[in-house]
Formats: sequence, C-alpha cells, structure tokens
Amino acid sequence: MNVPWTWIILSGIVLLAFGIGAGYLVRHQQIQREQRGRKQEAERIVETAQGRAREIELKAKDEALKKRDEAEAEASRRRSEFGKEDERLQRRRTELDHRVDQIEKRDQALSKRQAALDRRANEVEKLYSDQLAELQRVSGMTTDEAKAVLLAEVERDSRADMVRIIRQIEEEAQAEGERRARELIADAIQRVASEHVAEVTVSVVPLPSDDMKGRIIGRNGRNIRAFEQAAGVDVVVDDTPEAVTISSFDPVRREVARRSMDKLVLDGRIHPAHIEKVVETVRGEVDRMIVEEGEKAAFDAGVPGLHPEITKKLGRLKFRTSYGQNQLAHAVESAQLAGVIASELGANVVTAKAGALLHDIGKAMDHEVEGTHAAIGAEFCKRYGVNAMVVNVIASHHHEVDQDSVEAVIVEAADAISGARPGARRESLEQYIKRVRGLEDIANSFTGVSQSYALQAGREIRVIVVPEDIDDLEATRLARQVAKKIEEGMQYPGQIKVTVIRETRAVDYAK
Repeated sequence: MNVPWTWIILSGIVLLAFGIGAGYLVRHQQIQREQRGRKQEAERIVETAQGRAREIELKAKDEALKKRDEAEAEASRRRSEFGKEDERLQRRRTELDHRVDQIEKRDQALSKRQAALDRRANEVEKLYSDQLAELQRVSGMTTDEAKAVLLAEVERDSRADMVRIIRQIEEEAQAEGERRARELIADAIQRVASEHVAEVTVSVVPLPSDDMKGRIIGRNGRNIRAFEQAAGVDVVVDDTPEAVTISSFDPVRREVARRSMDKLVLDGRIHPAHIEKVVETVRGEVDRMIVEEGEKAAFDAGVPGLHPEITKKLGRLKFRTSYGQNQLAHAVESAQLAGVIASELGANVVTAKAGALLHDIGKAMDHEVEGTHAAIGAEFCKRYGVNAMVVNVIASHHHEVDQDSVEAVIVEAADAISGARPGARRESLEQYIKRVRGLEDIANSFTGVSQSYALQAGREIRVIVVPEDIDDLEATRLARQVAKKIEEGMQYPGQIKVTVIRETRAVDYAK
C-alpha cells in the first residue's frame, strides 16, 4: 500500500514541475513578442517624427525664401521710390533756381524803372514850377491871391445850393420830429394806462370755519409741516377770518397747493399720509391741465399739428411770467400780431404764427437746462421736427443768431409790441423769481439733496435730504455749506434761513 502512494506523489511533483517550466517558457515567449511589438512601434514613431521634422524644415526653408523675396521686392520698390523722389527734388531745385534768376532779373528791371520814374518826377516838378511861374507872370497875381479869387467865386456859386440843402434838411427834421413826437405821446399814454397784469405770489383758500385752522395746523404743527413739505409752499395761518394764505414764487406749486387745500378742507381728513396722497393726485390733475392749456393756446393762435411734447411745454408757460407778463398769453398775443403783420406784408403767415407762438418756449425749461431761452427753445423744437425756418425764428428773436427770413423780423416786432402794451410788464416780479429760483438751484447742487423749496418770499430755504446718504452730522454741515454758498453767490436783503430736513420712516402693513 505504501509504494503506490509514493509513486503517485512523485508523479504529481514531476507533473507540477513540468507545468511550471512550460508556463515559464510560454510567458517568456509572450514577453519577447511584446518587446518586439513595442520596439517596432517605437521605430515607427521615430520614423514618423523624422518625417514631420523634415516637412517642418522644408516649410521653414520655403517661408524663409518667401520672406527674403518679399524683402528684396520691398527694398527694390523703396529704391525706386527714393529714385523718383530724388528726381522730383532735383526738378524742384532746378525750378527754384530758375525762379530766383527771374526774381533777380525782375528786381533789376524794377530798379531801372524806379530810376526812370524818379527822373520823370523831377522833370514834372520842374515843369510845374516853370508853369506856375509863367501863370503868375501872366496873371500878375501870386498863388495866394489866385486861391482867394477862386474861393470867392466858388462861395458865390454854392450859396444857392447851400440854401436849398438847408431848407430840405429843415423839412426832413420837422417831419421826423413830428413822427417822434407822436411815438412819445403814444408811449406816454400807454405808460399811464391801467395795468393788465397783477403780480400775485399768494393764493387765499376760504375755510368753512376758523376751527378748520386748528385741524390744518395739526398736533404740534405736524399737518401744516407735512403739507408745506409735500407741496413746496408756505402756508400762512393768520388772523384773517375763515381763510388761510398759500405763498410761493412758483405758480405751479401754488396752484397744486391751493387745489390740494380745497380738497383736504372739503374731505375733512387732514393728516400727513392723506395730505401726501392728495397733493400727488392734484399734481397729476395740474399736469393734465397744462396739456389742455397748451392745446387751447395752439388752437387760439391758429397753429395746428404741434408735437405733444411741444404742446405740453407750451402749456407750462401759463405758470411762467416774464417781468410780470403771463408768457402763454404773451405767446398767443404775439402769434396773432405776427399773423396780421405777415398777412399785410405778404409774408408766410403760417411760419410767422408758429414762430411767434413758440418763440419763448425755452422759458418753460430754462431753469432745467443751461443756456438762453432762445437757444434752448430752438433746440427743443428742432428735436421734435419743427420746420427749420421756424427754428431760426425762435433762435434769432433776440439776435443771438442771424435772421434768415422776413418772418423772423416780423416775430421780433410782434414780440416787442406785445411786451410794450400798457401794463404788460414789471421788472420786480421777474427779479424776485430769479432770486428764489437761484436759492433752490444752489441747494440742489449739493450731493444727497432730494428736494428744496424757497419759502417766506425767499427768506427761507428748506432742504430735504436723502436719509440714507446724509446723517445728522452731515446735515448740520450741509446747512452751513448751503448758507456759505448763498452768501458768496447771491445778493439779497436781510438774511436767509437755511433749514435741512432729514426724515426717516418705518412702514409696515397689518394683514
């Protein structure tokens, strides 16, 4: 039993050794095959790289040859250009030499001619002296005696002409004096005539009772402060029975404030939130009224087809005055006058009316844009498609540009006639409005200012700032800076109070 098992084990060992040897041989052959494949792949890659290197080298040589050919061509072209330029300079040098020779010859000729002229002048002078001496010998008079005789003859012959000219000048002076006298008398009559325009900077709002004044003021004056801040006006509550006074240099603000106060009094609900809502609503109503007034003015003047933006700006002139004269009424009146004058002179009536109606439209925006109202109005109308001739009429009615048509002269005359009618203008209101508007412009020029209102006839300026941009310390500094700038840039009577208002609000809703 032991012998067979030993045999079996030995046989297994032999078979295992044989298998291991056979596996080793197979694996060795596989490794050799892989090495031969990798070697072949490496040789193929090297051959490919060498081929590409040769291609790149050939391309580089071709490119270098191409560049060299281009450089040689450029150099040849430059040499050709330089040769042409040299030839041109040589021709110019030759021409200049030729001109210099001609100038020298001309100078020599002029010198000879001048010498000849000098000789001729000496000969003429000698002949004149000889003739004068011969005349004195023949006439038996000296030069002074001959002059005296000649002047006497000329004076005798000229007396009749002098008398006729003097008589003609006297007649013309008499006619001119009579014409000037009629103008002076007419102007004097106009100056003493009753005024047609009143300077109004306040509006009176009637109240149902004096108890309403307390509600308008509110607890600790909060209602009246809210109203003044929202509308930008000054509310005067005095001893006038059943009435309050609204004061502002800006007629648009005053009209908004008057209508708002009427609505608040009629409604009875007077508190800050409702005040702001009513003022905003009324402001929209006034804007619509401005459009309606512009359309009505265009209809009255006989100028249809205006752009809506032009009509809107034209309506704002209802709330603008110049030397106390309402500008919308002045524009319509000027258009009617220009139409009549143009019709009489045979000019273009449509152009004259349109130019006269729009000639002062720049005054509706001159506080918003830099420049004269004539230039601003002309640019605005040009932007919205107004005829070029009408634009020239607008721009030239104060001779800031040349007048290109007879209609421009007609509009200038109509403007002067409308402004010279009895009581049409006053200078004090215009100066006042410029002063208070200047206060607001100074305040608005500072960073962080939201709104500013000039109140108390220009004796106070209230500046409302953005609370996120201006803190309490900066508000105090801003008030000092505004006051200093007013002192440096304006002239005014008395003193002006500068009030900076910084207000924060917290809003929430109960649902």
